[in-house]
Amino acid sequence: MRTFLRLIALLLPLACVTPASADTYPSRNVKVVVPFGAGGPADVYARVLAKYLSDETKQSFVIENRPGAGAIIGTDAVAKSTPDGYTLLVMSNTQTTNESLIPNKPYELMRDLMPVATINYSDLIMVVHPSVPAKSVAEFVALAKKEPGKMNYASSGPGTPYHMAGELFKAMSGTDIVHIPHKASGDARNSVLGGNVQMMFDAITTMSALAKADKVRALATTGLKRSPLTPDLPTVAETVPGYEATIWLGVMAPKGTPADVVAYLNKSINKVIDLPEVKEAWLKQGAIPLVKSPAEFEDYLNKDIKKWAEVVKVSGAKVR
Repeated sequence: MRTFLRLIALLLPLACVTPASADTYPSRNVKVVVPFGAGGPADVYARVLAKYLSDETKQSFVIENRPGAGAIIGTDAVAKSTPDGYTLLVMSNTQTTNESLIPNKPYELMRDLMPVATINYSDLIMVVHPSVPAKSVAEFVALAKKEPGKMNYASSGPGTPYHMAGELFKAMSGTDIVHIPHKASGDARNSVLGGNVQMMFDAITTMSALAKADKVRALATTGLKRSPLTPDLPTVAETVPGYEATIWLGVMAPKGTPADVVAYLNKSINKVIDLPEVKEAWLKQGAIPLVKSPAEFEDYLNKDIKKWAEVVKVSGAKVR
């Protein structure tokens, strides 16, 4: 009996161990996985969030870039991590597109991950290398139709907003342009800057400065309305009616993360993106803060998955 009681005494503390709770969370460093390359919008805005969250919680939110395979490598790593709130994913509509574009992934987005919070959204900008003899969307379409299959466009990988913006453009403009995928947005950008690839849809937050410096020629932005960041630049929709492609960012966690931790993170992230200095800085870059509850974000994700499934079907986009 004495041995039995001693065993109970040893096991009882273990039985009382519970998952992370918002009462004590975070009590150590939080890893924030960005499944895209350094320098792109997800990386840039993740670092803003990490800084402010670290300041508020007095615990470090550490960015880990894990690009590759159209964001699948980093996303899968988070999906398979312990659901305790100490590993988070910064994601975009790349992940919602991949649900239909790449069905044989090692994870399913809504099965293996759960929504935490949205971050922001922004238009893309369509740019060409200065050697391309097109100064407008109409001239680019005419050039692409004149030489089908000879023009190409860069992206940061299959399923990324840059890829799907290009596929949607091809489908709606009736052009045949070759997709040249890269590992990261910085690599794709450098290919266009170097003239190795003729065209790219890029985040307006990162490419507009290069366009203003005449490193590339901007043809249009991709929202339904002209961007306040480039008011003199037309939209693609002014030439290709109905065209719209944006990039949005959000945070997800492994399925099973405690609800109170998710609620704590949602409240903290929403507080950061509502800070006047954050909103002012982002608006100057063309990024609009996006505030949603976990439930609202879940509905948003499901609708976006459905939307891009239709685009993949209509465009015939495939992963090569």
